[in-house]
Amino acid sequence: MRQLSIAGAIVHEPKVFPDSRGSFHEWFQAPSLAEGIGHRLRLEQANCSVSSLGTLRGIHFADVPPSQAKYVKCVRGAVLDVIVDIRVGSPTYKQWEAVRLDDVDHRSVYLAEGLGHAFMALTDDATVVYLCSEGYSPGREHGINPLDPELGIEWPAGITPLLSDKDAAAPTLAEAEQQGLLPTYEACQAYYEELRSRA
Repeated sequence: MRQLSIAGAIVHEPKVFPDSRGSFHEWFQAPSLAEGIGHRLRLEQANCSVSSLGTLRGIHFADVPPSQAKYVKCVRGAVLDVIVDIRVGSPTYKQWEAVRLDDVDHRSVYLAEGLGHAFMALTDDATVVYLCSEGYSPGREHGINPLDPELGIEWPAGITPLLSDKDAAAPTLAEAEQQGLLPTYEACQAYYEELRSRA
């Protein structure tokens, strides 16, 4: 487990064991993740998406608490996975970090409650699975436009982004902040402490 530059974002880089039949790796280890985040990941839902080249999903987040922590892996093809710090008051507010997830290196990414999440498919049939700490709750889910120029996320050049109507119409980060949609760093820290106290 390796901490990224944004607190609450971790990348898991497993050891892959290839042989003549294929390969084997452990893509999720509850004890290792718990050690990295201070509590065990509560599993309430598992999602799978299949995306054509250029599909851009996100930036998605949910109200805190309880929001939705995610553990994300690409099991076929490749995606550029992006974590965005949208926690107002955070030392890394408005910063983002990208990790390539693919079916070669088999990395996984964990992002804590209150962080924004997006990814772009770098191949056709890019298949992403993610474990979620909470189930989907439409009334508590929000989005930020992934092409917001203020965020300046460096999506791969030469690939035309394909967005859903909902994601394309999502507000910018500044608009979301003005509308009171964003979580605060203080509220997130309090919730993280609550989760650790349950461990």
